[in-house]
Amino acid sequence: MTMHSTLHLSKKIATPAYPAREKPQKSLKTQLGLTLMELMIGLAIGLLVVAVATAALMGTRSVTGTVSDISGIQQQAAYVMRTFGTQLRQAGSLYLDLGLNADGTGDIDSATTFQLRSSTEQAITENQDGAVTVRFTGYEEPTFADNGPISRNCLGGPGSIPAETTASIESIFVLDGIVLRCQGRVVHQTGEIEETTLQPIAQNVATFQVRYLLQSNDAANPTMQYTDAAGVADWNRVQGVEVCLVLFGTERIDVPAGGESYIGCDGNAVDITTLEGNRTNRMHYVFRNVFQLRSQGLI
Repeated sequence: MTMHSTLHLSKKIATPAYPAREKPQKSLKTQLGLTLMELMIGLAIGLLVVAVATAALMGTRSVTGTVSDISGIQQQAAYVMRTFGTQLRQAGSLYLDLGLNADGTGDIDSATTFQLRSSTEQAITENQDGAVTVRFTGYEEPTFADNGPISRNCLGGPGSIPAETTASIESIFVLDGIVLRCQGRVVHQTGEIEETTLQPIAQNVATFQVRYLLQSNDAANPTMQYTDAAGVADWNRVQGVEVCLVLFGTERIDVPAGGESYIGCDGNAVDITTLEGNRTNRMHYVFRNVFQLRSQGLI
């Protein structure tokens, strides 16, 4: 066998027994991507997910706003009632230790024991504009002389009262639009007057109403009756004060059937769907409290 034949045989042996297959080309159909129908279905599903998420977000925001409204209304009402109650309780108080020495010793001097509410200084007055004034006498407490007078008006005045003198301390409450404001006023025996400007103590106030518990003149069988300012002939016989507030929120609410109305301070139903301005379809809460003045020994 020649060398040429040997080389030719070697080449044939090196040839693979199974020739490689050629990869088939992908059909034109599999290279086109999404069809119009598939794209529309995907968009529809995406929009549905966005709509559900948006509805859930709006529902959460509505609940959060309602809870915030309720919390704010309750906090404001608690503050107003506490402030009003503090002033009214002072209006029915008496001197107790003016006769005591500075160190707290000694006896109470009956000559200086003094009724804060007298015919010359009414505890409560109300003018035609609905402003309610709570008035009481303040003095420098001998036992606590370094800390100023114990009795203060709604804005914390007065800072001090000269020793062995008294001052007429006033808190004037007035509803200015939808804002309840209070003004502090102090009249000293010297004639000096300390007066502050009206300061807001509550907002979104729909109603501020005060009624008075008037004690009858019958000593044998005294009775109490509610009346407004016009029915009070003798302010010294007012033994209690009823304060009624209606506060409303800032968030619009979906009014349920049968829940369109609330009972106001005057006892009449008020339809919130017919109210104007910022009160339309807002939640309204009515707060009512009665404060009893300390007995003045009138009967």
